[in-house]
Amino acid sequence: MLRKTLLVVAIAAALTACGKESKDPGKGQAATVASNLLISPEDVLTISGNALASGPAVTGSVQPERKADLRAEVSAVVLQVLKENGESVKRGDLLVRLDETAIRDSLNSAEEATRAANQTLEQAQRMFERMKTLRTSGMTSTQALEDAEIRRNNAQSDLAATKTRSVQARQQLQRTLVRAPFDGIVSERKVSNGDTAQIGKELIKVIDPTSMRFEGLVSADKISEVKVGQAVRFSINGYPGQSFNGKVRRVDPAANPVTRQVAVLIDFTDATRPGVAGLYAEGRIEASSVSALMLPESALVQAGDKAYTWRLKDRTLNKVPLVIGVHDARTGDWEVRSGLVSGDSVMRRPGSNFKDGQKVDLVKPKAAPGAMASAVDAAGKGN
Repeated sequence: MLRKTLLVVAIAAALTACGKESKDPGKGQAATVASNLLISPEDVLTISGNALASGPAVTGSVQPERKADLRAEVSAVVLQVLKENGESVKRGDLLVRLDETAIRDSLNSAEEATRAANQTLEQAQRMFERMKTLRTSGMTSTQALEDAEIRRNNAQSDLAATKTRSVQARQQLQRTLVRAPFDGIVSERKVSNGDTAQIGKELIKVIDPTSMRFEGLVSADKISEVKVGQAVRFSINGYPGQSFNGKVRRVDPAANPVTRQVAVLIDFTDATRPGVAGLYAEGRIEASSVSALMLPESALVQAGDKAYTWRLKDRTLNKVPLVIGVHDARTGDWEVRSGLVSGDSVMRRPGSNFKDGQKVDLVKPKAAPGAMASAVDAAGKGN
């Protein structure tokens, strides 16, 4: 036990002496190490060529392909709104109930008129048949027979008109119940209980969140580069750090006369897609792909219209001005047109304290905590 204690004390004394020696300004080598910038291998990255997709920029919004703007088809008071914004609905679910009192009265009146017209027609038909029999036996005139036929025909017309009114009233009664046309969610509620709904008034909107697509716009002077089936990489406002993939489905044949932009319809190719409509989106149509030297955005320093990075060569930091090109929306990297060559090493995340010409020392990762204690225990057991 005494030997183990003495060994621990000896190791601690040796470490203290080493620390004092490294701080001694008289030691030239130790002073040089202290003045150098210490970095780890993880702080350095090697630049290499990569595929750069280029093509027209596209901006727009995410919209559902299936959407329904349900409006009032009859003039009535809103009795009940059964669904709120964001609630899921199934096809045929009741969404809004309108007051049917006046329409039901019209239906009852039309049905009564239909029954009366049917009785009138039956009487006119019997009279016409009787007149035909009397005319055959010569007991009535031709004029009387023609008058009976006219009354019969008029009764038929009246019955048809009353049936039409009855069918229309029944249709109007059905329109007081506004139902979901497909499975989806309620995106916007436009009325409340007690509102007066005139014909054409917006009541409620329903969208299908599984049918989202990117409805974008491309500048007319770039539209010749856009083809159906091309890949699209884009980002959506509200989903930071996440990119989405799509494919051009359709290109409109005419440009907007005011903005001179052409609408492009883009389908999602990812399994996941946003469930919120109307979000702003922007990206690039991958019309072509070329090999280029790419630099991560974290390694690039921009000051006004100038850009530079910190290159590490022969254990020395150098500030290198760059000429940068396009930004790759897929990876977030920037094209480097001049200033670097493939194989150059640069600092992954430049610091504000870097100096041009500063010497650098690479350090190995620190030993795990407890390694010294394990060494002491091993030495003690060996003795």
